[in-house]
Amino acid sequence: MNLKCLIVDDEPIAQNIVKGFVTDTPNLEVFAICDNAMEALKILQEHEIDILFLDIEMPKITGLSFLKTLPNPPQTIVTTAYREFALEGFELDVVDYLLKPFSFERFLKAVNKVNNPKRIEKIETNTYAYFKIDRKNVRVDFDDITYIEGLSNYVKIHLKDKHLVVYHKLMDLEQLLPGNLFVRIHKSFIIALEKIKAYGNDYVEINDTQLSIGNTYKDQFQRAIKKME
Repeated sequence: MNLKCLIVDDEPIAQNIVKGFVTDTPNLEVFAICDNAMEALKILQEHEIDILFLDIEMPKITGLSFLKTLPNPPQTIVTTAYREFALEGFELDVVDYLLKPFSFERFLKAVNKVNNPKRIEKIETNTYAYFKIDRKNVRVDFDDITYIEGLSNYVKIHLKDKHLVVYHKLMDLEQLLPGNLFVRIHKSFIIALEKIKAYGNDYVEINDTQLSIGNTYKDQFQRAIKKME
């Protein structure tokens, strides 16, 4: 099954370049092309998009400001003529940063960094998963996980009495873990809902640890709490 791509750029020439690159790439398809963030928001609210190609300088709201408003954005590849926004883009967990004008080869390099969610078996009924740790596949029972902490290109899986270091991005685990058991509350944290000891407007307590709830994840957290009631 092809990955659905949304192209957001206010320049027709740039739109056509990315459209052509997507069309020429196996397993990708152009789902829609938008001139601005507001058009893109409507599509993202109504459809499941796998890859977002996002320009930065656009009318009304910049691409990065728009990305900050999305509670659960698709995997995003930034396309821009402005190098100075690169650091901010990577802080938002973008997959890659394409500086215009970019070649098809550079485009493919960015796409190859995308984690294909359609090739990941999302675990909804299993009660455990295997993670590669120190050259071994280690079984981790979901019930033992208290929370997961994202640290650049690896994560710490906090268990009841220890933690495991796994070389994954937090975004990968968010797609893998069952949504009825876990919820992302911050760009750096996924928590086990059943392990919440207490919570407030901007924090949760798990065991003796207080974790912040990011502004863009508050609605998502509240929805998950309501489902448990």
